Amino acid sequence: MRFDIITLFPGIFSGFLSESMLKTAIDAGLIDIHLHQLRDWADDKHQTVDDRPFGGGPGMVLKVDRVVPCIEEIQRLTEPGHLILLTPQGRTFRQQIAEELVQQKRILLLCGRYEGFDQRVNDLLQPDEISIGDFVLNGGEVAAMTIIESIMRLIPGVLGDEDSARIDSFSSGNRLLEESQYTRPREFRGLSVPEILLSGNHQEVDKWRLQNRLERTKLRRPDLLTDS
Repeated sequence: MRFDIITLFPGIFSGFLSESMLKTAIDAGLIDIHLHQLRDWADDKHQTVDDRPFGGGPGMVLKVDRVVPCIEEIQRLTEPGHLILLTPQGRTFRQQIAEELVQQKRILLLCGRYEGFDQRVNDLLQPDEISIGDFVLNGGEVAAMTIIESIMRLIPGVLGDEDSARIDSFSSGNRLLEESQYTRPREFRGLSVPEILLSGNHQEVDKWRLQNRLERTKLRRPDLLTDS
């Protein structure tokens, strides 16, 4: 899968792209990520990409005559992809949306800054507007990383154990949070691993895990048990 990230701050992604599972997936050719500096589409010596909003108000707005030509040119680099505009006003990102997006061959992630985009960017490009939650960030870069991380887990070959993605909390058909997990040592500061997990009885372990998932979900996210 190919990701194209359009941003004013491509340096933010340097560590993200060079560490952990994502780097392994890139090295294996499972994921291809390209960074694009929006200022490269400015035609003045100061590489201006924003301006004051008409009608007054605080902050600056990203200019339509920079953003639209940028996206159009990037789309022509290869097979056109699914354009996502990262904004607090978009549909809230969920695991089900990640499962939907992983079907795409190419995704473009347009990272906002300042007071956002000239409305004509939305009108002309008709992007898929996505928010990662009801809060405001300084820009869309962290949101872009979040979406890439979520989608990459669903790409065959990225995870060492394919069942990991299938049983994750919030995966399709999964209305329960994951169960409590334990590893060595068996006892630490008076807290012990549940004996059932040490029994070797897989049938009873499965029963314990299901009960634990139910209890955790009721306590932490009861809405998951009542939402349709």
